[in-house]
Amino acid sequence: MKQITILGSLNIDTTLKIDRFPLPGETVEAINKSSTAGGKGANQAVAAARLGAKTIFIGCVGRDSSGEYLIEALEEEGIDTANILHDEEAGTGTANILLDEAGQNSIVIYGGANRKLTSAQIQAAAGQIATSEFLVAQFETSTAMTLEAFKIAHQKGVKTILNPAPAHEIAPELLRVTDLIVPNEIESRLLTGIEITNQTSMEQTAAAFRKMGVNNLIITLGSRGVYYAGEDQSVLMPAFKVKAVDTTAAGDTFIGALAAKLNSDFSNLAEAIKFAQKASSITVQRLGAQVAIPTLAEIEEN
Repeated sequence: MKQITILGSLNIDTTLKIDRFPLPGETVEAINKSSTAGGKGANQAVAAARLGAKTIFIGCVGRDSSGEYLIEALEEEGIDTANILHDEEAGTGTANILLDEAGQNSIVIYGGANRKLTSAQIQAAAGQIATSEFLVAQFETSTAMTLEAFKIAHQKGVKTILNPAPAHEIAPELLRVTDLIVPNEIESRLLTGIEITNQTSMEQTAAAFRKMGVNNLIITLGSRGVYYAGEDQSVLMPAFKVKAVDTTAAGDTFIGALAAKLNSDFSNLAEAIKFAQKASSITVQRLGAQVAIPTLAEIEEN
């Protein structure tokens, strides 16, 4: 069984369903409210585990009931939680999600304990990182700790996947130990300054990331599909046509599914992207984050 280590966030997601997003200064009434287990890292771990990978998680929660709930949710998926620590001061992370009738969302996160990862914690997980095929990380935790973990992976020949979300400036040193970067189109524009409108702008974006030091790029483009650019090929793969109900965990499902399916030498990349797209297309037809992520059996049935 493939082993994947995910370094990332654990949040309590509170979703407010609304008719439309409020204008600046405007108050709107929520149609419904719900709270579930979430966090980009945790969502990606659940996707990887449900789709057949042995999954190890590195993270941090508060010493509170929310933190215990999030750990239990991962353990129910068979995810190794031994590397999740409890911070005695910061509370467990939270995400507040506005979800409109079209299934689009806006999210505000509070990092809390997610920002309290330590170097000692990363070093304690070094052995498991070294025996993994992929190490995956996002930007809802400390980038300094991500860099330390990626360096360990790089030294051991373990492939690294970076999901630069929420997008912010990336240290060149981190990019040099990143094998594959997976932003969405908004994150890609924020990182490169290039708006993706056509094939030319996609190629310009790939060139910009290569200049930064990353040779393998996947951009998720929502209903337009997925663009991949590597050292010797580039391709735009169309999206599965479905009616989106909630896009909250779409990107996380894609990344977790991709890591679960992809060979470490990237030899089955097209197949892995299509598999991840199919998983994500199922997720967006359901409400919620982790509860919406499909199992391997569900993907095989569709």
